[in-house]
Amino acid sequence: MKPKILLRIASLAMIFHLIGHTFGHLGWKKATDPVKLEVINQMTGHKFPFMGTIRSMGDYFDGFSYATSIGIILMAVILWVVAGSLKETTVLSFKIMITVTICLFVWSIDEFIFFFPFAACTTLFAAILALIAIVQMKSQKSICISAIY
Repeated sequence: MKPKILLRIASLAMIFHLIGHTFGHLGWKKATDPVKLEVINQMTGHKFPFMGTIRSMGDYFDGFSYATSIGIILMAVILWVVAGSLKETTVLSFKIMITVTICLFVWSIDEFIFFFPFAACTTLFAAILALIAIVQMKSQKSICISAIY
């Protein structure tokens, strides 16, 4: 499979991740378990001053989730855009893909540690596809390695 197709599939995997993340986040305050409901009430009920604002832990949780959605969108767009410009800007695309691939691997490790396997595997899948694309770009000699360094 060509690097362009691999990167487009990786981009779509991140869009899939975004959809799952969005639906998961939208329902975090809905629970039937009384213990979970108590935690949600504690997170959303009390607001406290912090760095010039007054927010609840639930507000921070929402904000982190929205920031994650923005990050997922950014990754998906970068993967898609770079896939479309591999021939025109080969060296730049290669550098961007190395950076994005490392970030995706680290992101998946974070998800394995702090979240759940399905999200982590989706990000890991995108990272592996991006890594394969990098290896193919390098092996196709479409990149002058000396130009990278």
